[in-house]
Amino acid sequence: MWPESSQTQELLRAARTAEPAAVSALLERHREALRRMIDLRMDRVVQRRVDASDIVQDVLIEANRRLTDYLANPAMPFHLWLRHIAKDRLIDAHRRHRVAARRSLDREQPLTAARFLDQSTIDLVGQLPDREMTPAAAATWHELQRRFQAALDELDEQDQEVILMRHFEHLSNSEVATALGLTEPAAGMRYLRAMRRLRVRLDGES
Repeated sequence: MWPESSQTQELLRAARTAEPAAVSALLERHREALRRMIDLRMDRVVQRRVDASDIVQDVLIEANRRLTDYLANPAMPFHLWLRHIAKDRLIDAHRRHRVAARRSLDREQPLTAARFLDQSTIDLVGQLPDREMTPAAAATWHELQRRFQAALDELDEQDQEVILMRHFEHLSNSEVATALGLTEPAAGMRYLRAMRRLRVRLDGES
């Protein structure tokens, strides 16, 4: 999901020389990944009130403003730094528009969105549908998607988040650990426990 690291490193080196073209290229090559990361987490309340592209643009503007500080002390990989800014912006939008809608936080869905029906879902459940499925096969596939979504919705936000990071953003265990402020063993254990809970719920749906 996130751009390949070697080219990002080249652009970061060029950005340290304050080369405007390098800074623009660096931020622009992460736009689509940021959009996908935000799309995965926007709930229906926020989707009706704000476009994900607007949040992405705010993230890129903020990243551009803070880039000099990041380059002076790159405490984490660039894409993790960007997604940290994105999470903050998404939480701000989430809270602001829920308040505007006068809805109770207790009745809202978590930040994770109910839109996982893509190739990443296919990878996660270990299925590869044919591009020309028969109507019966398509119906079976859609039922599998429904079961997966229902099971995922039953997990708490922490479990959903680590599954999102590993299977939908395709972050490594070490990247998840950095993003969540955990040790690698702790991040790995959190992921394994989340997957166990997901499997239990999927088994309950069968």
